[in-house]
Amino acid sequence: MTRDLDKHSDDLRSLFLLRPDVTFFNHGSFGACPRPVFESYQRWQLELERQPVEFMQHRLNNLLLQARQRLGAFLNADAEDLVFITNVSLGLNTIIRSLALEPGDEILSTDHEYGTLDRTWELVCGKTGAQYIRRPIPLPITSTEAIVDAIWSGVSDRTRVLYCSHITSPTALTFPVEQLIQKAKAAGIISIIDGAHAAGQIPLDLTALGADFYSANCHKWMMAPKGAGFLHARREMHNQLDPLVGGKAGAQLDGSRLIAEHQYQGTRDPASFISVPDAIDFMEEHDWPQVRQQCHQLARYARERVGELTGLPPVIPDDPKWFTQMALIPLPPCDAGGLKSRLLAEYGVELPITGYKDQQCLRVSVQGYNTQADVDTLVRALKVLLPEVAK
Repeated sequence: MTRDLDKHSDDLRSLFLLRPDVTFFNHGSFGACPRPVFESYQRWQLELERQPVEFMQHRLNNLLLQARQRLGAFLNADAEDLVFITNVSLGLNTIIRSLALEPGDEILSTDHEYGTLDRTWELVCGKTGAQYIRRPIPLPITSTEAIVDAIWSGVSDRTRVLYCSHITSPTALTFPVEQLIQKAKAAGIISIIDGAHAAGQIPLDLTALGADFYSANCHKWMMAPKGAGFLHARREMHNQLDPLVGGKAGAQLDGSRLIAEHQYQGTRDPASFISVPDAIDFMEEHDWPQVRQQCHQLARYARERVGELTGLPPVIPDDPKWFTQMALIPLPPCDAGGLKSRLLAEYGVELPITGYKDQQCLRVSVQGYNTQADVDTLVRALKVLLPEVAK
């Protein structure tokens, strides 16, 4: 780490609303919105309240179109194939609950997925008689080929859907989704990708990726206000989706079916959606590719320092293709709940403890406002607390 990196991080920290007494290593859970983006969000809320009918009935559709066009340029996707949603769980539920599954159909997935979506699949499979197949991906990770083979060996003649995360929530692992999507396409299998942690953390080209369905949050790593996400569907797949709410009465279907049937979901605050271009502008103004690279280096530093303290080897290879701004760091056996609580209460460090099967881990999220001093604070805290919470 260098003084230049810390200076850059200090400059960015002043642009966020985070409390100065908290060392925040949990951007991956709910994000953190920069001050200028949040101020834009509040201006749109005020604009709405000044004349709600005019705003909602006469201005909103065009404002959402402009925001989708800006988002589409950021993701290399047609704006007519994108629709704003409040969060990725809603987007994925829209997709999953639209599938015409039959008894015996199989959904191929992994055991690294987000628990809420595991539950969605279990509910849908319970009603349809389909089966949710969670292929194990053991840690430590060895190679791309090993992951692809571990997942794809679960394909059968009953496999209808491939579902997996682009970057996993519990293990912060970047999956080789490009290869998996290509194999699914060749086999006539529908591909559904959970991109909750990908948009903003890694470069995304949705057209090149080619997934049938891709849903992600803008309020995590893109740093938009809370309640902003998107659902992307290939044009040929629009008619496969049923709106959860039913669409707007009288909506015309001569344009994008996705927009006509899914953009309107009753009265809700659209300010977070309209503020997404401001979040993209913020990243461009602050050279976000460079910021991401610096954050990756800081995440590597955190892995090294904590690893030196615990003596435990890493479970994810030291390569940006496997992790970017979120790092999974193994812990020795300990009272995880007690450690998490004491880190915050005694040292002001906010971060989650996750892991895979019986291996407890820190999931350290590094954003542009974090510094080497933040990592050093975490290491000092762990040096004191780990012996006290050991099992």
